[in-house]
Amino acid sequence: MEISKEHKNGSGGTAVAPPVKVSPKDAPAVERALSRSKLYLLLSWSFLYPEDDEFLDYLQSGEFVEDGRAALENLTKSLENKGGSSAQESLSAIVAHLDAIEEWVNAEGTNWNLQDLRDDHRRVFSNVISLDCPPYETLFGNDHVFGQSYTMGDIAGFYSAFGLQLSNDIHERIDHLSVELEFIHYLAYKESYALIHDGPEKLQTVVDAEKRFVKEHVGRWVPLFSGMLKRKADYGFYKALADFTSDWVAFEIAYLGVTPQPYSETDYRPASFISPEGQTFECGAQDQGNELDLLMNEVGAQAFLDKETKGVDQSEKE
Repeated sequence: MEISKEHKNGSGGTAVAPPVKVSPKDAPAVERALSRSKLYLLLSWSFLYPEDDEFLDYLQSGEFVEDGRAALENLTKSLENKGGSSAQESLSAIVAHLDAIEEWVNAEGTNWNLQDLRDDHRRVFSNVISLDCPPYETLFGNDHVFGQSYTMGDIAGFYSAFGLQLSNDIHERIDHLSVELEFIHYLAYKESYALIHDGPEKLQTVVDAEKRFVKEHVGRWVPLFSGMLKRKADYGFYKALADFTSDWVAFEIAYLGVTPQPYSETDYRPASFISPEGQTFECGAQDQGNELDLLMNEVGAQAFLDKETKGVDQSEKE
């Protein structure tokens, strides 16, 4: 994704925010937003076709699981019963899925090279759009191209509303699962920033967008897609990823308090869709850092959390 221009100064560098006062009561909310942002980022990156060794190195080094566990632990500690027992159960299940990914890496993935990962990605998702488990929203619940065009337009509207622009650098459609997950990663990231630097009005705008996008998009098609992915992958990294994705979306639905109308197997009647020229979206997940600390430092949250009990002003970078 391209970051909204409000996060960059005219020369392309970062702009420094004025000192702000924050309340210690916001600390759990900042932790939750950043941890959710990180977990969305991990999932987003996982679904991309591996263009180079970076993601495989991330898996093989153990950093993927390490970062996931750290974000999950921080989220659990700061949850404050948001989403009730359903949210807590989903988070508990994700622990096992991260364990499964770690076991796969240690048993098999550690010996893989880039071509192995590419071959497994093709096994599951094919070289063309696979109808067994297509990672594209508009192939779900729309049996006519006009319905698909409407959904595509609504997704583009969400991105545009936050200053995120289409790009030709990454050749994926804007309804690809990786792109949609990265969009919510960005919203959660922006939520953490708003909690520290902005007022309640801007914060509410971001939270409302998260709720709407999960309710109207991710929460509708990803549960069905995850089940299809489990069957298609059957084993290995992408099977564990399917389980991870399923429980994560279940958590988000409970946490955000939304009630999507999920698609069922009988709703899956994909029509042929040819993406218009230029309908690609730059997904920068693979360019982000591998540490949760990176996100925290970028929004000024780490210093805030370290000093919250002292009640001092913070001077941070956007």
